[in-house]
Amino acid sequence: MDSAVPDMEKMALEEGADRKLLIAVDFGTTFSGVAWAQTRRPDVQTIIIQWPDNTSGGLEGISSDKVPTELRYHGSECQWGFQVDDFGPRHQWFKLDLDPNQSRGVSDLSRQYPDQHALPPGYNVSGEKLCTDYLTALRKHTEEVLKHKLPQSILKSTPIEYIITTPAVWSDMAQSKTRSCAEAAGMGKQLMIISEPEAAAIYALHAMDPHSIKIGDTFVLCDAGGGTVDLISYTVSALKPILQVEEAATGSGRLCGSTFLNRIFNKFLVDKLGLNEEWDEEVVEDAMKRFELVTKKAFRGSPTEEFVIPVPGLADDPAQGVRRGKFRMTGAEVSQIFEPVVQEVVTLVRGQIAATNKTVKAVLLVGGFGQNAYLRETIRGAIDPNIEVMQPPNGWTAVVRGALMKGLSQLEPTTARVKVASRSARKHYGTERMTKYDAVKHAKRSNYWDSYDGEYKVNDMDWFIRKGDPVTEDKSFRRQYHKVWPVSEGHNKAVSQDLLVSQDIDNNGAPVYKDSADVNYLARLTADLSCIPANDLAQKTGKDGRQYYSVHYDIEMTYYSAHTKYSMVYKNVKYDSVTVEYV
Repeated sequence: MDSAVPDMEKMALEEGADRKLLIAVDFGTTFSGVAWAQTRRPDVQTIIIQWPDNTSGGLEGISSDKVPTELRYHGSECQWGFQVDDFGPRHQWFKLDLDPNQSRGVSDLSRQYPDQHALPPGYNVSGEKLCTDYLTALRKHTEEVLKHKLPQSILKSTPIEYIITTPAVWSDMAQSKTRSCAEAAGMGKQLMIISEPEAAAIYALHAMDPHSIKIGDTFVLCDAGGGTVDLISYTVSALKPILQVEEAATGSGRLCGSTFLNRIFNKFLVDKLGLNEEWDEEVVEDAMKRFELVTKKAFRGSPTEEFVIPVPGLADDPAQGVRRGKFRMTGAEVSQIFEPVVQEVVTLVRGQIAATNKTVKAVLLVGGFGQNAYLRETIRGAIDPNIEVMQPPNGWTAVVRGALMKGLSQLEPTTARVKVASRSARKHYGTERMTKYDAVKHAKRSNYWDSYDGEYKVNDMDWFIRKGDPVTEDKSFRRQYHKVWPVSEGHNKAVSQDLLVSQDIDNNGAPVYKDSADVNYLARLTADLSCIPANDLAQKTGKDGRQYYSVHYDIEMTYYSAHTKYSMVYKNVKYDSVTVEYV
């Protein structure tokens, strides 16, 4: 028996030569999830459900499909997830600090109902550090769990690659920050980024009965989580060999998740019972647990429903409905708590349906809040009765399951079950260019004389992708550019090009000039030409008789689910080591 062990390890090492271990991370606003699989066994996909708590510190502390996205520091010690109890200050919602300009981050709900224990953004520590520390804890725990699931020989010989998810409406800068935090957390340079609703859609569509799906069917995916609600729409474009979909409308989202139900309930309790002499934090904790675990899930919308909330220690007060340590809530009172949150979600769903300009077959609800019966029935009553409202299985973990499926299909295309064939550009992307002055088009713009071409020029925008344009992962966009400079100025060591972006929120069309209020810098691409001898650079004679260096180059852009790759191409050489500066 002993002699067989080295042989088994040798076999494992040999098999590991073409094996990878893929770990998907759903980095959520309020809860996060992890799933993993091996490329050699893509059909075996496992959700991590074991998390440390504040007492055991081991793997067996809490069993849950997800772990809270919360941190607390005690000196040099960093508590995370279930280790953070309900008492005392804690860091939460820090993921949103990666995109501080996102309008949904300051919704009316978040202003009206703040968490009393949440530390303010940027308090003591930056959002980037909080995200890095949390992702580090998540990674270390995941890799510790894997030590108990796989042989050491396989773990030692198998490369690990990570996938991380981001909201659909995340800015390019926020995606870059997410990548930096994940890399700093030890998740590697080969990190794959996927948008949350797209990942959820991949899983939800895969989980549907294939016989019920037809080419041309349009689905709205609503990922309603604890903090955020993200939506995206797809139209089926092919059924074989695998299901293919195209984005039917650009993604939308807002900060109106189920956590606000808890916050509104907390305020309701304080307003109703806070003057009771025995009122304290323990009363709140017990009441919140019952509301979270029972009331939120059981409520169906009837005003005659009645719910019992434990309020241990409070003196009897018949006028307030308190008797023997219990408080009775009517369905009408629970409805008032649900209403402001649910109506925000309904508005988002209606807007997404309208944005498709198509006949929508179904709304698919995923995410923790997406499993709520009252939310489902309210949406069902607020939209066209011909549109189905469905809750696919495993809705709370749909994002991490779909992210893992997407990652596996990238590494092993034969495992793909659902493919997003094209997406809709969320912004205008382009660069500033020098173009011939047109007295009509540029009537209100000052021009200047170009000695090389011997004509008047003006700087305006060249938008290579316009908002709403379909973009695909397997198709790169290229745009040719031309720069000249006098030979007398010497050999330029680098050629740079600024990339600009316009959100065009009011859909007025792409701006003509870069100094428009809605145009912002996205990145700077730089190609290092120092290795090219000056004699190899093309020279041309300008209209003014002087000699000029003339460099023609392309900018190549490839758009993925939640990130973009830019390359500068000169003389058919692709400069992948382009420096990208997010500003």
